[in-house]
Amino acid sequence: MSNSLMLMVLAVVSGASIVLQQALNANLRMLLNSAAWSGFMSYFVGLLCMIVLAIALRDPIPSMSVAARVPWWAWSGGLFGAIFIGLAVVLVPKLGAATFFALLITGQLVASVAFDHFGLLGLAQRSVDLPRIIGVALLIGGVLLIRR
Repeated sequence: MSNSLMLMVLAVVSGASIVLQQALNANLRMLLNSAAWSGFMSYFVGLLCMIVLAIALRDPIPSMSVAARVPWWAWSGGLFGAIFIGLAVVLVPKLGAATFFALLITGQLVASVAFDHFGLLGLAQRSVDLPRIIGVALLIGGVLLIRR
């Protein structure tokens, strides 16, 4: 299998794992009767997994001088992950997994096209062109078909 194909397969597996994660989180929310604690447990288990990964890879803990040079906004990824988890545990049971993820992917694609177009947050600048606009339009059409 070519390296490029393997990377694409891993991206698909990553996407499927997010659906599984949210289904599990939605179930945990019902069992705990709490979106907040369901999200907390998702992050806590994720934190434990990342600690094990860091140990397995023998990644050293970054020094304070390195951490001090990181811009403030670079630390905010967890905030947006928490927003995603919090909304997902509430919305997946109400909208269904297919509709939620169709809308989620639409939001990701629209934001991604904008981030690429303007080269936001250090991403390589890639101008919006007709094929990208058609792709976004087709995805929005797909959302409408899934939602009906």
